[in-house]
Amino acid sequence: MQSFQKPLFSLCLALFCVSSVAGLVRVFGYEGRDVAVSCSYPAGYQTYEKYLCRNDCDYSDILITTSQKNKTRYFVYDDKSTRIFTTTISNLVATDAGKYWCGVSRNGKDIYTEIKLETIQDSCCNTVNNIQGDEEGSVSISCPYDSGSVDKLKYICRGNRPSTCLQQAVITSNNRENGRFRLTDDTKSRIFTVTVSSLTLNDSGSYLCGMQKNTGPDVFSAVQLKVKEWCCVKSQKMKGIVGHPITFQCPYPPHLRDNRKFLCKGRQRSNCTDMMMGQSRFLLHSDSSESFSVTISQLEEGDSGTYWCRSSPQWIVGNYTQFHLSVGTKEQNEGRKTKFEELPAHGTTAVYDHQSNTVTAARTPTPLVSKEHIEGLPDAAVYSLIAVLSVLLLTLTILLVIVCNKKCHKVKETEVIAMGNKLDFKEACGGEDVYRNHDAVVMTSQQNTSKEASARYCLDVLDGDGDYGNITAAEDIYCNEDFHNTLR
Repeated sequence: MQSFQKPLFSLCLALFCVSSVAGLVRVFGYEGRDVAVSCSYPAGYQTYEKYLCRNDCDYSDILITTSQKNKTRYFVYDDKSTRIFTTTISNLVATDAGKYWCGVSRNGKDIYTEIKLETIQDSCCNTVNNIQGDEEGSVSISCPYDSGSVDKLKYICRGNRPSTCLQQAVITSNNRENGRFRLTDDTKSRIFTVTVSSLTLNDSGSYLCGMQKNTGPDVFSAVQLKVKEWCCVKSQKMKGIVGHPITFQCPYPPHLRDNRKFLCKGRQRSNCTDMMMGQSRFLLHSDSSESFSVTISQLEEGDSGTYWCRSSPQWIVGNYTQFHLSVGTKEQNEGRKTKFEELPAHGTTAVYDHQSNTVTAARTPTPLVSKEHIEGLPDAAVYSLIAVLSVLLLTLTILLVIVCNKKCHKVKETEVIAMGNKLDFKEACGGEDVYRNHDAVVMTSQQNTSKEASARYCLDVLDGDGDYGNITAAEDIYCNEDFHNTLR
């Protein structure tokens, strides 16, 4: 490009002498994103320099040339095989909107193409369609479009950013099945529908329905999906006896009176077996317009499990009831009932026998676990709780008894104090006379044949010339003055 050509080119623009304009190209870009401005050129100019400029395309208006490759927010690439050079403008702002020129430098007049750039906010939309679905159920998202988009690409994506919606689309009209997503297009009503099955709580959020345009930005409509958690389950516990019938009562919404009603079995709502198919023992009765019942005849133990009454092929809160059935013999049912109703109202404590040195359990007036505390718990959990509490209490009681026994019942030392003709026995624990202690009296009684015999012996000694040196400590107990006066 020669230096004198630029002022001349600017003058021509001012005088509208732009006879070499190749045509107007409209370009749209989203604020905060990148936009590509592509311009073609004639054959034979592959090696010529190209550039992008704004406004009057003076020297100060030149943004980038192919010899510069990249500059600040601009990057240029010349594809000589297709004869198209492309300038990418990054991080668009609103002030980037306006007139641009693609130029090819040559002797004489340059070849240029006029570009009109429009910037659009990367958000959507003023009106939002709110849709609700239930966890593990399905939901349909309807997306209307205009008559000019009948044959155009349709798609849906998560989020609310139009600039990346097509690249991140979860499904398009070119690929109408994608996992849990399915797309159908009704061209007569000009509505395409996306059905999402097996909903999870993570499916909640914003979605965009997109319709592609050949010129201009794609057209979008916004959807806000909310997936409700299973929160209102109607659950019942039932017990049945082997060989006897049992009946499930199943309410349902009145508007589903014409739907097929059935009972299925399984721990998961979304994966249960329809028990009305090929099962002669399961009979369904329509009780009213708001409920139906299912009777199982000749119950078997294998019938135990979780059941679901359903009035709709879709899992919607209010369209089902959950039952937990436990089947056993009459004796088993009565046994379970007895165990539950006859749970001990009192805890147990330990009683220590000093003579036999053994520990036994006995009831205490303080309840460990009341029936109100355990109501609603499974039998196994109740028994485990009681067993643990009982063991803990028994262990603590034994420890207390052992400590007390060592402290208060083990005689550390027996002293014999001679006070005239009176002898006193004292325990280290309590300081009581040993003959006032029941255990000591019993011990002394076992050493002598009887109190009377010992008394007579002592009287003889006192009245006669007995040898005091031969009297034992045990005999001295009965030979003291108090005991002698008592016998008199």
